Amino acid sequence: MRHGDKINNLGRKKAHRVALLQNLASQLITHKRIVTTLAKAKALRTYIEPLITKTKKNESATQISHNHRLVFAELQDKAAVKELFTVVGPKIASRPGGYTRILKLGIRPGDNAEKAMIELVDFNEIYGKGVDKAAEPAKKTRRGRAPKKAEAAAQAEAPAATEETSSTEEKAAE
Repeated sequence: MRHGDKINNLGRKKAHRVALLQNLASQLITHKRIVTTLAKAKALRTYIEPLITKTKKNESATQISHNHRLVFAELQDKAAVKELFTVVGPKIASRPGGYTRILKLGIRPGDNAEKAMIELVDFNEIYGKGVDKAAEPAKKTRRGRAPKKAEAAAQAEAPAATEETSSTEEKAAE
Protein backbone atom coordinates (compact mmCIF):
# COMPACT_ATOMS: atom_id res chain seq x y z
CA MET A 1 0.00 0.00 0.00
CA ARG A 2 1.12 3.56 -0.60
CA HIS A 3 -0.68 5.38 2.20
CA GLY A 4 0.74 8.86 2.65
CA ASP A 5 3.31 8.44 -0.13
CA LYS A 6 2.82 11.68 -2.04
CA ILE A 7 6.08 11.86 -3.98
CA ASN A 8 6.03 10.85 -7.62
CA ASN A 9 9.06 8.62 -8.08
CA LEU A 10 8.94 9.01 -11.89
CA GLY A 11 10.06 5.40 -12.30
CA ARG A 12 13.58 6.20 -11.06
CA LYS A 13 15.78 5.57 -8.04
CA LYS A 14 16.38 8.50 -5.69
CA ALA A 15 19.77 9.55 -7.07
CA HIS A 16 18.53 9.46 -10.66
CA ARG A 17 15.35 11.39 -9.74
CA VAL A 18 17.32 14.09 -7.89
CA ALA A 19 19.71 14.48 -10.84
CA LEU A 20 16.76 14.73 -13.24
CA LEU A 21 15.07 17.44 -11.17
CA GLN A 22 18.33 19.36 -10.79
CA ASN A 23 18.83 19.40 -14.55
CA LEU A 24 15.23 20.32 -15.30
CA ALA A 25 15.32 23.12 -12.71
CA SER A 26 18.54 24.64 -14.02
CA GLN A 27 17.22 24.52 -17.59
CA LEU A 28 13.95 26.12 -16.52
CA ILE A 29 15.82 28.94 -14.80
CA THR A 30 18.10 29.43 -17.80
CA HIS A 31 15.49 29.27 -20.57
CA LYS A 32 12.40 30.43 -18.59
CA ARG A 33 10.25 27.65 -20.16
CA ILE A 34 10.80 24.02 -21.07
CA VAL A 35 8.72 21.24 -22.64
CA THR A 36 8.65 17.91 -20.80
CA THR A 37 6.13 15.30 -19.71
CA LEU A 38 3.26 16.30 -17.47
CA ALA A 39 4.43 14.11 -14.57
CA LYS A 40 7.94 15.60 -14.68
CA ALA A 41 6.52 19.13 -14.87
CA LYS A 42 4.36 18.56 -11.79
CA ALA A 43 7.31 17.07 -9.89
CA LEU A 44 9.52 19.98 -11.00
CA ARG A 45 6.98 22.52 -9.72
CA THR A 46 7.20 21.15 -6.18
CA TYR A 47 10.99 21.09 -6.44
CA ILE A 48 11.65 24.59 -7.81
CA GLU A 49 9.07 26.79 -6.11
CA PRO A 50 10.73 26.60 -2.65
CA LEU A 51 14.07 27.46 -4.32
CA ILE A 52 12.56 30.53 -5.97
CA THR A 53 11.07 31.56 -2.62
CA LYS A 54 14.57 31.53 -1.12
CA THR A 55 15.62 34.26 -3.56
CA LYS A 56 13.10 36.65 -2.02
CA LYS A 57 14.33 36.42 1.59
CA ASN A 58 17.24 38.85 1.47
CA GLU A 59 17.37 40.80 4.74
CA SER A 60 21.09 40.84 5.51
CA ALA A 61 24.35 39.96 3.80
CA THR A 62 24.69 36.74 5.77
CA GLN A 63 21.12 35.76 4.86
CA ILE A 64 21.85 36.40 1.17
CA SER A 65 24.97 34.25 1.12
CA HIS A 66 23.23 31.56 3.17
CA ASN A 67 20.35 31.39 0.68
CA HIS A 68 22.86 31.24 -2.18
CA ARG A 69 24.49 28.25 -0.53
CA LEU A 70 21.18 26.51 0.11
CA VAL A 71 20.05 26.93 -3.50
CA PHE A 72 23.45 25.89 -4.87
CA ALA A 73 23.34 22.75 -2.70
CA GLU A 74 20.09 21.82 -4.46
CA LEU A 75 20.92 22.85 -8.05
CA GLN A 76 24.70 22.28 -8.30
CA ASP A 77 24.87 24.82 -11.16
CA LYS A 78 26.58 28.19 -10.58
CA ALA A 79 25.18 29.81 -13.70
CA ALA A 80 21.62 28.85 -12.83
CA VAL A 81 22.00 30.10 -9.24
CA LYS A 82 23.40 33.42 -10.48
CA GLU A 83 20.54 33.78 -12.98
CA LEU A 84 18.03 32.90 -10.28
CA PHE A 85 19.26 35.53 -7.83
CA THR A 86 20.03 38.33 -10.31
CA VAL A 87 17.26 38.05 -12.93
CA VAL A 88 14.43 35.89 -11.63
CA GLY A 89 14.50 36.92 -7.95
CA PRO A 90 13.97 40.67 -8.39
CA LYS A 91 11.23 40.14 -10.96
CA ILE A 92 9.16 37.83 -8.72
CA ALA A 93 9.81 39.72 -5.48
CA SER A 94 6.26 41.07 -5.24
CA ARG A 95 4.56 37.77 -6.13
CA PRO A 96 3.28 35.85 -3.08
CA GLY A 97 3.73 32.41 -4.68
CA GLY A 98 2.81 30.44 -7.78
CA TYR A 99 5.95 31.23 -9.76
CA THR A 100 5.41 28.53 -12.41
CA ARG A 101 2.65 27.73 -14.88
CA ILE A 102 2.02 24.32 -16.47
CA LEU A 103 0.28 24.20 -19.85
CA LYS A 104 -0.76 20.85 -21.31
CA LEU A 105 0.36 20.32 -24.90
CA GLY A 106 -1.29 17.04 -25.85
CA ILE A 107 0.31 13.66 -26.32
CA ARG A 108 3.68 12.62 -27.69
CA PRO A 109 3.24 10.46 -30.82
CA GLY A 110 5.98 7.96 -29.98
CA ASP A 111 4.83 6.70 -26.60
CA ASN A 112 1.52 8.52 -26.00
CA ALA A 113 2.97 10.41 -23.01
CA GLU A 114 1.25 13.66 -22.03
CA LYS A 115 3.49 16.62 -22.85
CA ALA A 116 3.42 19.88 -20.93
CA MET A 117 5.22 23.20 -21.00
CA ILE A 118 6.32 24.57 -17.65
CA GLU A 119 7.29 28.23 -17.56
CA LEU A 120 8.09 31.00 -15.14
CA VAL A 121 4.96 33.15 -14.91
CA ASP A 122 6.55 36.61 -14.89
CA PHE A 123 8.67 35.93 -17.97
CA ASN A 124 5.86 35.34 -20.47
CA GLU A 125 5.44 38.34 -22.78
CA ILE A 126 2.58 36.85 -24.80
CA TYR A 127 -0.18 37.21 -22.23
CA GLY A 128 1.41 39.12 -19.42
CA LYS A 129 1.55 42.77 -18.41
CA GLY A 130 4.34 43.51 -20.90
CA VAL A 131 2.15 43.27 -23.99
CA ASP A 132 2.57 46.28 -26.29
CA LYS A 133 -0.32 46.55 -28.72
CA ALA A 134 0.95 49.87 -30.09
CA ALA A 135 4.07 48.12 -31.38
CA GLU A 136 2.06 45.94 -33.75
CA PRO A 137 0.86 47.65 -36.94
CA ALA A 138 -2.82 47.51 -37.71
CA LYS A 139 -3.89 44.79 -40.12
CA LYS A 140 -5.05 46.05 -43.48
CA THR A 141 -7.38 44.36 -45.91
CA ARG A 142 -7.22 44.63 -49.66
CA ARG A 143 -10.90 45.30 -50.15
CA GLY A 144 -12.48 48.68 -49.58
CA ARG A 145 -14.67 49.27 -46.60
CA ALA A 146 -17.80 51.27 -46.21
CA PRO A 147 -17.26 54.30 -43.98
CA LYS A 148 -18.34 53.96 -40.41
CA LYS A 149 -21.70 55.42 -39.40
CA ALA A 150 -20.17 58.22 -37.35
CA GLU A 151 -17.81 59.19 -40.17
CA ALA A 152 -20.64 59.04 -42.70
CA ALA A 153 -22.81 61.28 -40.52
CA ALA A 154 -19.94 63.73 -40.05
CA GLN A 155 -19.33 63.82 -43.79
CA ALA A 156 -23.04 64.41 -44.44
CA GLU A 157 -23.11 67.32 -41.99
CA ALA A 158 -19.90 68.88 -43.32
CA PRO A 159 -21.23 69.78 -46.82
CA ALA A 160 -24.42 71.19 -45.29
CA ALA A 161 -22.37 73.42 -43.02
CA THR A 162 -20.30 74.70 -45.92
CA GLU A 163 -23.46 75.53 -47.88
CA GLU A 164 -24.82 77.54 -44.94
CA THR A 165 -21.61 79.53 -44.60
CA SER A 166 -21.50 80.25 -48.33
CA SER A 167 -25.13 81.48 -48.31
CA THR A 168 -24.43 83.76 -45.32
CA GLU A 169 -21.36 85.14 -47.09
CA GLU A 170 -23.48 85.93 -50.17
CA LYS A 171 -26.08 87.74 -48.02
CA ALA A 172 -23.34 89.76 -46.33
CA ALA A 173 -21.89 90.73 -49.70
CA GLU A 174 -25.25 92.07 -50.91
